[in-house]
Amino acid sequence: MADKPSAKRWLPLEANPDVMNQFLWGLGVAPDEAECFDVYGLDDELLEMVPKPVLAVLFLYPLTKQSEEERIEQDSAIKDLSSEVYFMKQTVGNACGTIGLLHAVGNITSEINLVDGSYLDNFFKSTAKMNPSERATFLENDREMEVAHSVAATAGETEASDNVDTHFICFSCANGKLYELDGRRAGPISHGASSTSTLLKDAAKVIQKIIQKNPDSINFNVIAISKKTGELE
Repeated sequence: MADKPSAKRWLPLEANPDVMNQFLWGLGVAPDEAECFDVYGLDDELLEMVPKPVLAVLFLYPLTKQSEEERIEQDSAIKDLSSEVYFMKQTVGNACGTIGLLHAVGNITSEINLVDGSYLDNFFKSTAKMNPSERATFLENDREMEVAHSVAATAGETEASDNVDTHFICFSCANGKLYELDGRRAGPISHGASSTSTLLKDAAKVIQKIIQKNPDSINFNVIAISKKTGELE
């Protein structure tokens, strides 16, 4: 877990676009602004099927002994880039799905309109000047989000259990760079130049490298958050 993990544990969110859409729309992302979609594969033909423009990418992958050892090793070399991108730490167990969605929305507030006075509108205004650890504490103590997460976690097609070995991270574009945002890491990780038009393909390249390290696993899911346009309706 992240720095100073709490004893609090939530039920995990299912990697299900319908569940995530209801979660986001209920908290203040207008349904005509953005929507989550499954990404069925990482080759160019399947990526082209995903509605554009893509604003963020969520990736669910299995936690293994190797991945955890790599995370600890890499964290020692991570530079503090938290001023360049909206980033928060994770202190609540199994909150990675919600934090992934908060990372996604927090970095596209200039691209989409949040419902004025909604939960997400107030959340990002309240946490805008906080550091990543302060944002984690704010979320940990936020009863409204805890309830919303619980409702979403029990709305999936599979029975919710807090005993999981998978983890959500977010890929987002900010200031012309692709960032990997994982609340369990020491900070954001830059993967080089990117843009809204190339975000999905750029993220797919990073995701493919992670999948290649776990050839025996099938516990991978990729979900894109796309901006709604007239063509999607």
